[in-house]
Amino acid sequence: MTDATDAPLSFAPFSPDDVEWRVTEGPVAYPDSLAEMEARGAVIRAGEARELVWLLEHPPLFTAGTSADPAELFNPQGFPVYEAGRGGRYTYHGPGQRVGYVLLDLDKRGRDVRRFVHALEGWVIAALAELGVEAWAVPERIGIWTNDAQGREAKIGAIGVRVRRWVTTHGFAINVAPKLSDFSGIVPCGISDLPVTSLEAIGLANVGGKLDLALKNKFADFLGFLAS
Repeated sequence: MTDATDAPLSFAPFSPDDVEWRVTEGPVAYPDSLAEMEARGAVIRAGEARELVWLLEHPPLFTAGTSADPAELFNPQGFPVYEAGRGGRYTYHGPGQRVGYVLLDLDKRGRDVRRFVHALEGWVIAALAELGVEAWAVPERIGIWTNDAQGREAKIGAIGVRVRRWVTTHGFAINVAPKLSDFSGIVPCGISDLPVTSLEAIGLANVGGKLDLALKNKFADFLGFLAS
């Protein structure tokens, strides 16, 4: 794993359907997170561990999904680039971004990957609404969208998943207060004509803990959507 320590949640434990919640403080190396997801996914599939929601942060890096186009990677910053194994194209991760890895067993929650992705989108949108941020998904585009400080439609969150033997890995990333210029090293998710924004950039500072709590509060609704 990593030297980062798993911090206890600051709110009451809540595990619908026996899903474990984990919040890791400090940056987690990307290869370590991939190894952890791979290992945990295998034991979830075997019925030997609980499903998992893991909230964390990475050091600055780019990830390449299975549809990544090398022409969309510029990387003047020299950040490491990792093959992610998830769907989608290039994505940035770094400090100030809340990453959520969601390891669920769709074998018992309905074998519908598209519904799972829509549920993830709805969960992030509902959590942002708790912070007073109107956000939405767009069918022909990847990600979560809002209006930036200039009133332009801008990307505030990314969605990317992998499903292996009906166990999900990867998940979402929400821009809380990252360095937005770091996104210039790629064409984020293949979309070049719309900007990227963050909660900080639209006037919400120091909301990381509130976002985690909002995600927790809306988790039961997310599972309910999968079950409906």
